[in-house]
Amino acid sequence: MSEDNDKKPEEAATPAPEAKPEAAAAPAAEKAAESAPPRGGDRRRDFRGGGGGDRRGGGPRRDGGRGRREEEEDDGLTEKVVFINRCSKVVKGGRRFSFSALVVAGDMNGKVGFGFGKANEVAECIKKASEIAKKNLEPMKLDGGTIPHEVQAAYGGGIVLLKPASPGTGVIAGGGVRAVCEAVGIKDVLGKSLGSNNHANVVKATLKALSELRNRDEIYSLRGKKKSKAI
Repeated sequence: MSEDNDKKPEEAATPAPEAKPEAAAAPAAEKAAESAPPRGGDRRRDFRGGGGGDRRGGGPRRDGGRGRREEEEDDGLTEKVVFINRCSKVVKGGRRFSFSALVVAGDMNGKVGFGFGKANEVAECIKKASEIAKKNLEPMKLDGGTIPHEVQAAYGGGIVLLKPASPGTGVIAGGGVRAVCEAVGIKDVLGKSLGSNNHANVVKATLKALSELRNRDEIYSLRGKKKSKAI
């Protein structure tokens, strides 16, 4: 009995073993690992949605790059990409994509032209269109930084109205009308597209309107009159 009594106080006096911090932190780490997304998930999501491309691939937007313009200077000429269209063909192995580009080129000093190119790559179709545009440059009659008079022209369903503007107004136009006016060297003009929104027809209507411009000397010569000194 004396030995048992001696052991009991010793057992009661010994403190209980403390819980190890590693054992307590292990369940928390496992929960955090389960709730966290996988490493490769965010990267794949960023790749699919990045670059402004189509979600099904890395190509251009489905709207064909509408409203997108690029400017490049080569040999004193300015090139502007008005529109890029993508066409898909369904074949046995899947889909084949082809692209077409509408480019306007000008020397910013009265000459402007447009080109239309097709290819299986975006860069190639832009290159073809720019080469065609450089070959089709035509001189236009301007009056300083604006046009000499109001003019309206139509090509197909596209109808374009151009009005002269005072210095400092800027090019008040958009789309193909703005691209043509900036490439030819017009700094102040009021433009409005009254018909179809087809980019090719709008560009051709704008070029037709600029080709119909006449300065004061030509109008006087057509009427058989001489220009007055006071004017």
